[in-house]
Amino acid sequence: MNSEQAVIERDQKYVVPTYKRSSFVVDHGEGVYLYDTSGKRYLDFVAGIAVNALGYGDPEILAAIEQQARRLIHVSNLYLTEPQTVLAEMLVQNSFADKVFFCNSGAEANEAAIKFARKWGRRNGGDRYEIIAFSGAFHGRTMGALAATPREHYQAPYRPLLPGVVIAEYNNLASARAAVSERTCAIIVEPIEGEGGILPATAEFLQGLRELCNERHLLLICDEVQCGLGRSGTLWAYEQSGIKPDVMTIAKPLAGGLPMGATLVTEDVASAIAQGDHGSTFAAGPLVSSVAQVVMRRVSQPSFLAHVREVGEYLGAGLRRLAQHKPIVSEVRGRGLMWAIELTEDAAPYVTKGYEQGVIMTMAGQKVLRLLPPLVIQRQHVDDFLAVLDGVLPGGAE
Repeated sequence: MNSEQAVIERDQKYVVPTYKRSSFVVDHGEGVYLYDTSGKRYLDFVAGIAVNALGYGDPEILAAIEQQARRLIHVSNLYLTEPQTVLAEMLVQNSFADKVFFCNSGAEANEAAIKFARKWGRRNGGDRYEIIAFSGAFHGRTMGALAATPREHYQAPYRPLLPGVVIAEYNNLASARAAVSERTCAIIVEPIEGEGGILPATAEFLQGLRELCNERHLLLICDEVQCGLGRSGTLWAYEQSGIKPDVMTIAKPLAGGLPMGATLVTEDVASAIAQGDHGSTFAAGPLVSSVAQVVMRRVSQPSFLAHVREVGEYLGAGLRRLAQHKPIVSEVRGRGLMWAIELTEDAAPYVTKGYEQGVIMTMAGQKVLRLLPPLVIQRQHVDDFLAVLDGVLPGGAE
């Protein structure tokens, strides 16, 4: 039995089957490429689902891991460490926020946002606990976040869900207004829906939500777990609409591939939270915080963000050009380095064909190819990807 087959069989025997696995076994990564156990190279246009923003084997990340691992990997959050406080300062100085709560994932960050919003709501008006979320949203699979993720196949097996979540139509301000009641405390929205199919909220919609929250004394929560930290071409996607939220959740690329999430809040929200209200054993330990500092320094640089916009525009133009010769493509949409290719049929076979040709893509719904490459890709990588995609999708060649 070869090593690849052994890994596959061991996975099938011992791991709970919550994932639809690829047919190959990843061995290592370098730059913007992954390599399987046979040595085959893949151009990665998924980046661990928007996690590996700086690619694989980044020297600064490796140095930060080595240096901090020799000093201290973990200590309880009962004790202060410099790396965590420095990271918190960096996040606050580069956003709307005044305070940061650290955790380990995007779902955890959204759970914290829901808890904080409800605590804030009760402090500011009695029995205010309802959260408005939107169609197409994905906020996580934990029970609170799941209630705000209105997908039947995710929710159905786990009902009854957390009560007090009301669903409105995405990009429909009238629907959001109609959903507000005297029990509402917050609205949670993705500035760009990721799992929903790379669907950007319009500036008018986000501005309208901000105005609605101001009028009704509600919190506006922006879930930037997937679209934040440079992915959209600005450090935070909310910036593109000229608004500021009260709460923001982030995760995926924050610690360069290590598990970390964060819930950023204004002083008004933070003042409602007391010691013991929430916590996390592993959150923002010295190792992951040291790595996250590297990521924040890099992705917050204007030149880095300009690169994301420039290469993103190049990718988008190439996709639209290719789509003109591919009747199977019904729409191309995206911002920065976050793109969707919507097809007229099931996208899964084309993900598999991409694997066969050495390109990694993923899906967002049944008919959408989702592209989330490392933010350090260059034009040549885009050209290589488009050449493969041209052959993978049926229709005339570009």
